[in-house]
Amino acid sequence: MKRAALVPVLALVSLSLISCGSSSPSYHPRSGVTTRVLASQSVSTANSFPGLVIIDGEIDTIARTAEISAGNSPGLMAITPDRSTVLAFSSTASGNSVGVVDSNTESATGSIPLAGSTTSMIALETGFGYAAVPAAQLTGYPPGAVVVMNLVAGGVSATVSVPKAQTLVASPDGTQILVFSTDSNFLTVMSPLLVNTGSQVTTTVAGFDSPVYGVFSADGSTAYILNCGAECLGTQASIQTLDMATLTVGAPIPVNGATIGFLSGTSLYVAGKGTPSGPLCASIANAATTQAQYCGTLDIIDLTTLQDPYYNNPASEIAIPDGYHNRIDLSDNGQLFVGSYGCTNVGNVNDPEGEVRGCLAIFDTTTPGNTTAVIPPDNGDVTGLQSFTSRFIEYVAEGGKLRVYDTQIDSLIPSNDFIQTGTIIIPGQIVDVKAIDFF
Repeated sequence: MKRAALVPVLALVSLSLISCGSSSPSYHPRSGVTTRVLASQSVSTANSFPGLVIIDGEIDTIARTAEISAGNSPGLMAITPDRSTVLAFSSTASGNSVGVVDSNTESATGSIPLAGSTTSMIALETGFGYAAVPAAQLTGYPPGAVVVMNLVAGGVSATVSVPKAQTLVASPDGTQILVFSTDSNFLTVMSPLLVNTGSQVTTTVAGFDSPVYGVFSADGSTAYILNCGAECLGTQASIQTLDMATLTVGAPIPVNGATIGFLSGTSLYVAGKGTPSGPLCASIANAATTQAQYCGTLDIIDLTTLQDPYYNNPASEIAIPDGYHNRIDLSDNGQLFVGSYGCTNVGNVNDPEGEVRGCLAIFDTTTPGNTTAVIPPDNGDVTGLQSFTSRFIEYVAEGGKLRVYDTQIDSLIPSNDFIQTGTIIIPGQIVDVKAIDFF
């Protein structure tokens, strides 16, 4: 195991940042809504400006209040576990920045510049945020870093050198962060509480096969590392355990594909393609007839036995759309939503004739022996997912639209007094979606 360097950096922000807020139930948001969802709208239109649109998640309508300003093109969002602070990444020709939003007051509290683009951010209740910036330039180090943002005082408090840093995953208690780098067979374990203390902040752990993502056990003692394998120019997609106390790496468990995962009980759901193209859809017995040539797969690993009965078993493999799978969420009634980008789109959802297919799959985890996923008739990349505990509903940002799925029927919600055609109509381009209230 080798160690990486910490490089302190100072930065100015355009606004002074204020307290991250409180999750107290006595707050009174200006919108008057207590079941709020934010949707990041990233482009200017004749009817709107970029910003974070507040939605009443109880009735699926836009709240009667102004959107929250969060940069010139807000897209990817991250939220603290207590949902008091939201980060929104904005990238334009003039630069990259992270807008900081107090969810209690529904207002922007600052903007922090980034030295490059990011596709992965974390916000912690400690008052710090973290962004993986693969192109960050640090004198004397290879490109790539984790940028540590002070969400209270403002600015960049440190830049941690991690070559080609691409994806971040935090442990349940926020004391460890897994950092995944592109084109590598190692990962980096970062200790955020040690930043700027003079102690070593990162440790590099080798022994993987193009690792791209990790899923922590509930107590944070074990991380299940997803090896992308041949899909990412490695050898074989697999899962490996990582003991977070000793950083001991377990033996690989081969799977059909692995770029995103979700842990529920003793079942680890893993999606991917396994190769750059993915398997032929026609080679998977349970795949529905489709004009798409290639598919992705969903595997279910039994963590009590560390076995994957779906691996290399076309008779029982679960087919999902192809593309790069990087979004996954489980509804409260057991419907697993898996999204990708760059998939094979079929038909035109705006003029549906025959098959219509996009980048979303829905899998019912409650039916024993189920091997068939629902592929809804929609088009476009899936860029955001949000479930709720009080409603059998899933919000899906797909193709720049905000869809509302009824998870009891795995289809768009039927038209009612508040919503028509299963879509919340928001002018512009919807990129991400986050609930900022617990409901």
